[in-house]
Amino acid sequence: RMFRVDNPHTKPFAFWEWVIADIRRAHPEVVFFAEAFTRPARMFGLAKLGFTQSYTYFTWRNTPWEVRDYLTELTRTEVAEYYRPNFFVNTPDILHDYLQRGGRPAYLVRLVLAGTLSPLYGMYSGYELCENVPVRPGTEEPLHSEKYEIVQRRWDTTGHIGAEIARLNRIRRQNPALQRFTNLEFLPSENEQILWYRKHVPGNELFIAVNLDPHRAQQTMVHVPLAALGVGEDVPFEMEDLLTGAHYTWRGTRNFVRLDPTRQVAHILRAPSPAAPA
Repeated sequence: RMFRVDNPHTKPFAFWEWVIADIRRAHPEVVFFAEAFTRPARMFGLAKLGFTQSYTYFTWRNTPWEVRDYLTELTRTEVAEYYRPNFFVNTPDILHDYLQRGGRPAYLVRLVLAGTLSPLYGMYSGYELCENVPVRPGTEEPLHSEKYEIVQRRWDTTGHIGAEIARLNRIRRQNPALQRFTNLEFLPSENEQILWYRKHVPGNELFIAVNLDPHRAQQTMVHVPLAALGVGEDVPFEMEDLLTGAHYTWRGTRNFVRLDPTRQVAHILRAPSPAAPA
C-alpha cells in the first residue's frame, strides 16, 4: 500500500498523473512517496500530480537561518497546500558533513529537529549507531550501507541512540501538536546557535529549544509569547521537559536556556495550555 519511487522526476510527468489517479480510483489509501532530490519546481510538480509525500532538502539545512528559511517556505507559503515533506535524517546515499564531524550530539540534534519540525520523518539503518564514516573524505556517501555489502550491525554498541529515538517517538504519539506540520512558529532566541520554536494545537502547547552546535555548550535568553499562553508578565508558569521529565518554573517573556551537547542537545517543553473562557 506504499510505494517509495526512486527518481520519479526522471520519468514523464504525464505517466505519474495517469498511474496515481488510476490506482487511487480503486485504492484511495495507497501512498506514493517521491525520492526526488532535484530542482524545487520538479519536486513541487510531482506533489501537485498526486505524490503523497516527498523527500526534501532537510538534510542540507543545518544552520539556524537555513532551517528557519526552509521551514518558513514549506509551512507559510502556497507550498503548504500541496507538498507533504518527509524529513529523512540520512539515506543510503547521503551522510552530511554535519553528521560526519559532529559525532553523537549531531545525530541527536538532527533527530530532534526532524521529529519535531515535521510529522513525517525517517532514517536509514545505521543512524541509530551514529555511523559517520564516508566512502572517502569529501563525499556524502556513507561507507557502511547495503549498497556494497550485507551489513552486520551490533545493536548493543556503546553510544547507541535507540533509547532517544524511542523516547522521541513516544512524545510524538502523545502530543497532537507534533502531528501537524503548518502549526510551526519560530520565536526569538538571543543566541543564533539555539533554535527556538513553538508547535501548538488547542490543548497542547510545546516549545522546543535545540542547540545546533554539536561541539560546544550554548546558552541564551528565549522569548515566550505569554499572551498565547494566557499568562501575565509577573505570573510564574511551569515548563515540563518531555525529554528528561524535569520541571522548570519560568516567569516573564525572557527566560534562560543552556544546552550542553555532551549532556542534552534539546528541550521539548510542554507549557500550560490557556484556560478556556468561562
